[in-house]
Amino acid sequence: MTASTPVHGTWEPHPADRWEDGFLSGNGRHGALVHGGPHAERVVVTHHTLLRPNGRDSRPPQLADELPALQDRLLAGDTTAAEDFTDGRPLHWVQPFHPAFQVRLGGPPGDSRDYRRDVDYPTGVVRAGCAGRTSRVFVSRADDVIVQQVTGPGLTLDIDLDPRLPGAPTGLGIGHGAVLTPEGALLSLRVRYPDSDQACTGVSHITVTGGTTTLVPPGVRIEGAWSVLILTRVHRHTGELDVVAEGRALRDLPGAYDELLDRHTALHRTAYERVTLDLAADPAERALPGSELLKRPRSAALLERLFAAGRYHLLSASGLLPPRLTGLWTGDWNTAWSGAFTNDANLNLQTASAAAAALPEVTDAHANLVHRQLPDWRDNARAVFGTRGVVAPAHTDGESGHSYHFSREYPLHLWTAGADWLLKPLVDHDETHGTRDPRTAAALAEVALFYEDFLTRTDDNGHLVVVPSYSPENRPANAGWGTINAAMDLSAARHALRTAAAYHPGPDADRWNALADRLPPHRTNEDGALAEWAWPGLRDSYDHRHLSHLYGVWPLEEITPYDTPELAAAAHRALELRGAENDSAHGHLHHALVAARLRDAERVAHALGQVLEGDFFHDSLMSAHYPHRDVYNADAAHTLPAVLIEMLVQSTPDRLVLLPALPAACPEGALRGVRTRFGAALDLTWTRDGATAVIRPGRTHRVELRTSSGARSLHLVAGEDHVVTLRTW
Repeated sequence: MTASTPVHGTWEPHPADRWEDGFLSGNGRHGALVHGGPHAERVVVTHHTLLRPNGRDSRPPQLADELPALQDRLLAGDTTAAEDFTDGRPLHWVQPFHPAFQVRLGGPPGDSRDYRRDVDYPTGVVRAGCAGRTSRVFVSRADDVIVQQVTGPGLTLDIDLDPRLPGAPTGLGIGHGAVLTPEGALLSLRVRYPDSDQACTGVSHITVTGGTTTLVPPGVRIEGAWSVLILTRVHRHTGELDVVAEGRALRDLPGAYDELLDRHTALHRTAYERVTLDLAADPAERALPGSELLKRPRSAALLERLFAAGRYHLLSASGLLPPRLTGLWTGDWNTAWSGAFTNDANLNLQTASAAAAALPEVTDAHANLVHRQLPDWRDNARAVFGTRGVVAPAHTDGESGHSYHFSREYPLHLWTAGADWLLKPLVDHDETHGTRDPRTAAALAEVALFYEDFLTRTDDNGHLVVVPSYSPENRPANAGWGTINAAMDLSAARHALRTAAAYHPGPDADRWNALADRLPPHRTNEDGALAEWAWPGLRDSYDHRHLSHLYGVWPLEEITPYDTPELAAAAHRALELRGAENDSAHGHLHHALVAARLRDAERVAHALGQVLEGDFFHDSLMSAHYPHRDVYNADAAHTLPAVLIEMLVQSTPDRLVLLPALPAACPEGALRGVRTRFGAALDLTWTRDGATAVIRPGRTHRVELRTSSGARSLHLVAGEDHVVTLRTW
């Protein structure tokens, strides 16, 4: 092992001319995207609540009365029956996420020698400097404010709040405010949406040390200063925001940059530093700027830095809500797919590392999204299926949890697996921490109630039938989009019923377990693969980015090489046959997660290689949805740490798997601080000669240890470190 330390940040020797390359900071509410040159810096301000009203009709479709007839038609062999099971509305996207404005800092052209910009992950500080001038930006977790400081001799700065960002719609109502204060100035910007009583208003309190400050509408000019501190917040609201009160609240915050930073890092650094990955990379490569490192896709230093960047960005995007498709950032009003929370794959993939990577902050944000939308989930169950309980939507803007984003080609209102899929991370959190959140318990009971009412049809063998059924976002080769017995739906129903039973022992548990027992088994098709639809006659469509049918492998443990080897072999065959369709980053990394569970190191390495060699990462180390940095998207950036952890350590409440899918390209390394679902922290080091795991149990428990050498039992005692050694090859 090398004695040098992995890099916890990234840097560039050139300015970010594109906003996509701008370095990022965030506290899970506010986001800051920093780009521009040394004398024309731009800080794009974002917030999780910034949604543009789009006239949507957010009611779920009232279809419950028509459901029995649809079920009859599907069971009778009408493979396209679900295509007219709508209320006639066209596809209507959720409210799009958008940026607020940019804080513009301009000045006269000057010396740009020795320019460097960087972002420090343990503190979240984005820094740029040259010729004695330094700019620093971070978003405070303690005070929920964007903090900017510029220092240097004889500063001349023009500062204003600029709403002119790419894609901004015509008809925005723009209102500027600028007043001088004893400290410096107070700037405000109101942006009212067209045809709406809603608006967003940003307020910046500026403290100037030295020099003079004058009004130059819509901003201010500062001359001869040696320090400028800018504190910014944005609010989405109806009516008018009290700018004076908000300015007073900003003025009352600590006035010293260092004090603000200390308050923030006490929270942020603690979370970020819980888990680290060291792949014994070349120190010379570790020293490279990110843009140069990205040109070395097989570099261990690149994997180290992307692991660090992924944890940093995931933490920074999670707070009020979990990460959107773009995390917490965008520099363009035209966010792809509305910058939504896409629940049928992307959200859970992005947050997949939360439990193991010791980021309960991420799970808390995920729980915030789930629990605030449960009333809407109940509406979905009643309106579409005529049942009690809850049904989750496939898309949400973070406000409405209603299922209203659907069409004939994407009948997302028929997806019944969503509640189990979205609650699984909360169950993992409970297992990891040895507690049972009563909110999770209550939600699980509602999912079970849905299945009690919904699962009423049976096949010729007496098995319950999931009808209608939908496998996101695919269809059989010989049928319509809405079908019968999608593998994901079967796995989700079984898991939801059994998990609800575990949380609610007694008569309810007996009833729910009995219902789970009546669900049909998975089907193996003529290719020897686990079928995406378990209903006889439905043929698989292999070339697709989603792997919904392998939900039983990951994130569930319904199908494992240890407990269900025949099903695991069928799942592996399904993975071999799966195409990449349009090369979406989330598809490649979902593939890698499933491959790791199936102990296929070569397939994990190949899937990682598709992303690392496909030019998916911007200089900011935020990612794109497609190759060649096409469409700003956080899927790859946030999911990659989960892949690296899963290939090294996997756990259930009763099992520990060490080095299940270690690629040959990672012959040595150390993963420190990961958490297991049996309540232990774990440090793992490995070389070509062997590996050592130090297990630090938080509770006494017996678990099965699985390695390449086989299985054995470990008796773990709370508070007593347990050391395991093994061979790696």
